[in-house]
Amino acid sequence: MEDKESIKKIYNNYIKELKKHNELYYLKDKPSISDRDYDDLKNKILEFESKYIYLNHKDSPSKNIGFKPSKVFKKQKHKVAMLSLSNLFDKNDIINFEKKIKNYLDSSSYNFFEYSVEPKIDGISASLTYKNGKLITGLSRGDGYEGEVITENLKTINDIPKYINSKDFPSEIEIRGEVYIKKNDFELLKEKFANPRNAASGSLRQKNPSETKKIPLKFIAYTFGIFEKNKFIKQSDFLKSLKIWGFKTSRHNKVVSNIDDMIKNHQNFEKKRYELEYDVDGLVYKINDLKLQNRLGFVGNAPRWAAAHKFSAATSFSKVLKIEIQVGRTGALTPVAKVEPVNIGGVVVSNATLHNEDEIKKKDIRVGDVVKIERAGDVIPHVVSVDLSKRALKSSKYKFPVNCPSCGSKVEKEYNSQTKKYDAVKRCSSNGFTCEKMAIEKIKHFVSKDALNIEGLGKKVVEKFWEKSFIRYPQDIFNLNFDKIENLEGWGQQSVANLKYSIDQSKKISFHRFIFALGIRHIGQENAKIIAKHLQKKENFFKIHKNYNFDFFKNIDGIGAIQISSIRKFFSIKENLKVVKDLSNFLYIENETINNSGKLKNFSFMITGKLDKMSRAEAKSIIEKNSGKILSSVTKKLNYLIIGDKPTIKKVNEAKELGVKVIDQKELIKLIN
Repeated sequence: MEDKESIKKIYNNYIKELKKHNELYYLKDKPSISDRDYDDLKNKILEFESKYIYLNHKDSPSKNIGFKPSKVFKKQKHKVAMLSLSNLFDKNDIINFEKKIKNYLDSSSYNFFEYSVEPKIDGISASLTYKNGKLITGLSRGDGYEGEVITENLKTINDIPKYINSKDFPSEIEIRGEVYIKKNDFELLKEKFANPRNAASGSLRQKNPSETKKIPLKFIAYTFGIFEKNKFIKQSDFLKSLKIWGFKTSRHNKVVSNIDDMIKNHQNFEKKRYELEYDVDGLVYKINDLKLQNRLGFVGNAPRWAAAHKFSAATSFSKVLKIEIQVGRTGALTPVAKVEPVNIGGVVVSNATLHNEDEIKKKDIRVGDVVKIERAGDVIPHVVSVDLSKRALKSSKYKFPVNCPSCGSKVEKEYNSQTKKYDAVKRCSSNGFTCEKMAIEKIKHFVSKDALNIEGLGKKVVEKFWEKSFIRYPQDIFNLNFDKIENLEGWGQQSVANLKYSIDQSKKISFHRFIFALGIRHIGQENAKIIAKHLQKKENFFKIHKNYNFDFFKNIDGIGAIQISSIRKFFSIKENLKVVKDLSNFLYIENETINNSGKLKNFSFMITGKLDKMSRAEAKSIIEKNSGKILSSVTKKLNYLIIGDKPTIKKVNEAKELGVKVIDQKELIKLIN
């Protein structure tokens, strides 16, 4: 098992770097790295999140899908979020991608799927809203949920129709696509812009549309957001209609129906990618059946029905200068190799993850070694192997620290009662806020986008405020001495005023975001939402920790023994209790909004056995969409036990004894209809 906190530390460093380059790229139009370098950095983060599902951060491209809209343009929320795609890097990833789809839909009902395959153009995403055939609004992707209104700038692009007279064109539709610059056209713009993507971004964000018009921007359409009375059956049919309506689409779009063809097509396309008129960084696979897309829905910040197959990895050799230990929010120690800077596939790499102590031992990685470094899938670099022929005679094995490098507490591996093994990750044994590095990371998490989302209080600022002893706990943020802050280098009246405003805005927070912000180990965004949905009111949360009534969580579907143990441990620490108490005095925590309009409101359900033509995950999703609750065990609170093929007899008997109604899938559908 990997060292979670070490991994988080490495991940956070990449996020920090990405944020810096996002500001330079999106807001200042002065990128300091190449287009390829930027993509690689972003993809490092996405791959990390794909591999380690517990990772999340306010500035992650998986959540923001771009950068926070600037203040230059009016902001507008997307009616349908412009979400990111999960990444695939090899055949196994594709197999797992399809397997997850089959599991969700019930694999026995589908022998194969059709996929719409489309080039992933390396440009700037934009959305176009048409009403009665007229282009009304054009938005940038922004952070994925809120974009900049750049209608007039987008209208300067010849590829974008301003009016569409086709009879079958919807009365209201949002067309989405990619704004880009051809490679040849960019040759004339090198002095003004660093790379094609920057040229597209900078041009779209000009205050004066006449300046945008001077740039030869192109637009390729590929999907839709809102769509009134959508009658299309397949994605491929929609793409054909886009062309009829006057939009440009990629001539490389095609439909495949098996994994081998997907691999073959990817290999062929990668060979000729450099011959294309525009930059691409992979292929996008979409389930071609639009009804299936709708059924599959989304998980986290990505659709279940689509993914991006990135191009191959790059490798190179470099020398390990030293091995640093990074301490994460939950105390995990992550070793990182500091290497001599080396260019790998166009990216200068100076850090490579070593994952954990076991990985170092397995590969026998030592300071001074020449190592092979790989950027698998154009993402975070890691050490593959050691070139033993170049090892110094007097080299010594690396000794993993027995004490936390931050606070000196003993480090230890936790025993996993489920696997009956010790975790690979070593953790600081302190309670958290007594360890400087852990405390800082906890505060960074607290102010992150998915938590309190305090703009202006980024990683560097948190570290600076810690250094100046302005903050030691999350609640200290609401008692900051702004006079002292204003006297710091780089700060002034305006920046302080902006920070004040952002802090004040953060005081109103949803219940699930508050739970997530606390940074309880194993309680990510989804678990926080599940807990908040069941507790509904903040008062119930406080009652639980006051009464130590943790048995409540046993009945919540999706919350297991590991999560319950983490919650129990969190509230056993006096410092955490004080944090929760103090925060409750500063924050207005909104009760969780529950959809009570569905036909299953006030009813609870549990599923046992295999359902027909529907996975349990999909059944649960349907129940929750109709305001029903999902329980994980048979209790008096359970209203219905849904049984499929080969149900657990014990659960059925327990339900009958307690007077719980036992129904099948057909009866569930009747309840909904």
